[in-house]
Order: sequence, then structure tokens, then C-alpha cells
Amino acid sequence: MKNLTLRNITKACHGEYRGPENLLDKEVAGVTIDSRKVEKDYLFIAIDGERVNAHKFIPDTIEKGALCVISHEDLGETDFPYILVESTGQALLDTAKLYRDSFDIKVVGITGSVGKTSTKEMIASVLSEKYNVLKTEGNFNNEIGLPLTVFNIREEHEVAVLEMGISHFGDMKPLAKIARPDVCVITNIGYAHLENLGTRDGILKEKSSMTDYMNPKGSVIFNGDDDKLKSYTSRDGRTPVYFGLTSSCPFHVENIERKGLKGTYAEFVTPTSRFHAHISIPGDHMIYNALAGVAVGYALGMNNEEIARGIEKLVPIAGRNNLIEAKHYTIIDDCYNANPASMKSSLDVLAYADTRKVAILGDMGELGADELAMHREVGAYAAFKNTDVLVCIGALSKDMAEAAKETVLATEKNMKVFHFDTKEDFYQNMGQILKENDTILVKASHFMEFPEIVKKLSEEA
Repeated sequence: MKNLTLRNITKACHGEYRGPENLLDKEVAGVTIDSRKVEKDYLFIAIDGERVNAHKFIPDTIEKGALCVISHEDLGETDFPYILVESTGQALLDTAKLYRDSFDIKVVGITGSVGKTSTKEMIASVLSEKYNVLKTEGNFNNEIGLPLTVFNIREEHEVAVLEMGISHFGDMKPLAKIARPDVCVITNIGYAHLENLGTRDGILKEKSSMTDYMNPKGSVIFNGDDDKLKSYTSRDGRTPVYFGLTSSCPFHVENIERKGLKGTYAEFVTPTSRFHAHISIPGDHMIYNALAGVAVGYALGMNNEEIARGIEKLVPIAGRNNLIEAKHYTIIDDCYNANPASMKSSLDVLAYADTRKVAILGDMGELGADELAMHREVGAYAAFKNTDVLVCIGALSKDMAEAAKETVLATEKNMKVFHFDTKEDFYQNMGQILKENDTILVKASHFMEFPEIVKKLSEEA
């Protein structure tokens, strides 16, 4: 791998090399923290997990042909080279920075409370019409995932689209120092991670610190319909470029035609042009994602035809508004994660269905002191969106169900509401709740493991 010699890695990690001198200028063939993925001449970084000491797998990695190991344990005399460091987690970050600095590549950094992954997919789809693009796979967006994504950069790549997720103060700095973005995109400032960041202003402060390490000549692209972002004042005087549904944003849309679950047609307006495109995934949040893609494409010199093709080629990924036509139901699989804003967006999508509308919703995590009120807010919203059936699963979602029932009584809506403590309890009653041809939204925070529900619905005989 370019520039990743054992000598350079040792220096970057402020480590102590212990091994044969004749190997110092040899480059590693790959970098991994997973002993199962080690191949010949790989570098294995032994990062301990909550339950597992990764250092116990070091002999296995050497047997598989690893060139070197990075360890925070003094291994004593060994018959293989290793680099002793204070922290293997920091060594992973330092090695990734060394590698990223070896490439003259454009980097798009994406963060936000809601929609990072779907926005990343849209931007990558757009940019792929002109450039060879590397993108974050899944949500490899934290202090472990982002470095591992960076190690996938190769000489042929022209742009890297990197998702950058944070949950605590100080999380963004190490990510931004590695990425050094040329384009910084923030999708919105919502309520995710309030448990750790306190307020939306705290979230804004942490997420916007991404710009502290960006290319001074780069572009800052923000959602102009977000109240926190539209009033943002950068520390270096940089003026953001805004996208949004309102015409005051330089990048906006007009003549929107919503086609239910078949997506949206819209006319996209840039500072210098107009063009039409079809977004195959339904929901206004996808219009925002497309607008972010337009603004990034514009910043990187793409023309309207290229950008429109990229928007129209986007395909959904599992757990992210993925429409599944199962034998008995139409399933909206949006169950990767959840917070109040994304729950409401998904209920908006469900409302487009022309069949009976069922929402199976579960607990949302990391919402802080107001978590019960936020679950209640989602329950009430489901009723206002004319959902036919609301199924709430989990301890926190009991409040969601209660608020939904109260709203039904107050507004005389015709929504049936159910609450179950566990998924298993729901399965026992599923046959009496669901009907043939229902359109079913499935959504909850990741820890609820709702893909299991999607699988069960998809496999219904």
C-alpha cells in the first residue's frame, strides 16, 4: 500500500519497532483489525473489543502471513516484527492519516443527525457519472470504520465520499484530520445523541467542526431549511452554500410531482441552470438528498446531464427506505436506525401508499432526558398521517402507543394501535393484525434488531 512501509508506520504512530531492520522499508499489502481477514504481508492492528482481547489472535495472523503487528502490549522477544504503541486505536487513526495523505484525491465529508447514509449513497451515485468513486460501505463512519474505509483508497480513485458519524464531543476531530475534506456536507441538526451532546447547539458545534480540517479552498454545503444550519456562522468566515426546498436556497427544486411509492419528479434549480430528474425512492427527505448531490456535483465540476443520470441511477440499500414487494405485503424496510425526525420522514413515505398503511415501529435510543416525550411525539404523528395500523414494540414505545391512542380519541381518527413488549409477542399476534396487500413500514433503532421482522414478513408463506 502506497507509503505504508513499516518505517513510515512506526514514525506516524510514534511507536517502537521491534523486528528485523531489513523489513523497515517494505510496504504492507493491506491493513485490518480483523484477524480473520489477514492475508500475506498484511498489517494487523490489535484493537481490543469490549469482550475480546485482540492480542490473543496475533499468533493466528502471523501464521496467515501477516508482515507486522501493531500492539499496545509488550510482546517481549518474538520471531516476527511488531510495533509497540501506547494505543492501538490511535495507531489505526495515525496509519489511516498517513495513507490518506499519500493521495491527491478529492474527499467529500458527510455528517448530520439524519440521512447521512442515504445522502452518501446519492452523492456517490451522482459523482460516479464522472469520477471513479470510493464510498463508505454501510455506516463505517466512526473512529474504527472511517480509517478502514480510507485503507480502501487506490490509485484509480478520483473522489472519496466519506460518511462521518459522531456521538460525543471530540469525536469529529480525529475523523476530520484523516479525511481532510474538500467538500463538507451537513444534512441537518436533529435530536440524535442528545444523551451525550446535550442540545442541538452542541450537536451543531461538534458536527460543524469538520470544517476545521478541510481544504481552505473547498466548499461547505448545508441544508438551508434547517434552522440551526441556515443561521450558522463559521469560525473562519467561510460562507456555506445552501440547498433546500425553499426558493431562497441557491440549490432548490420546483414543479415537484410526487408519484407515491414510485418516487418523485422535480425540476432542479442551480445558480446557473435548471434540469429535470426522477428520484426513484419516495419521500421529501430524498429530495433533500438529491439536492445535496446536485450541489456537490456542481462544486466538483459536473454538468446537468451527468448529475441527472446519477440521481436517476440511485438504488436503495437494505434498511434504508428499501421497497420490498413480498408475496403478501409491500414492505418499506427502513429499519437500520431511527430518531424522531427519521421516524416522521418514514411515516411521510408510508402515507403515499394506496393500500392499507401499517407502521411497525420500535424504540429509539440515545435521546436523553426527553426520550419518552419524543416517543409520544412519533405516536401522535403516526395518527395525524392517517396510518391505519400502528404496532409499537419495546419498553419505550409503550409511550408511543399511548400517545397514538390519545390522539385517535381526540381527533376521531380511525387508527388501530397495538403495543408489544417484544418482537416475539408481536409474532404471536401478527396473523390477526396484518392483512393481504398491506403496505408495512418497519423502523426502529439498530439495537432493536428489526431486520428480523423484515425477514419474517418477506418469508411469509
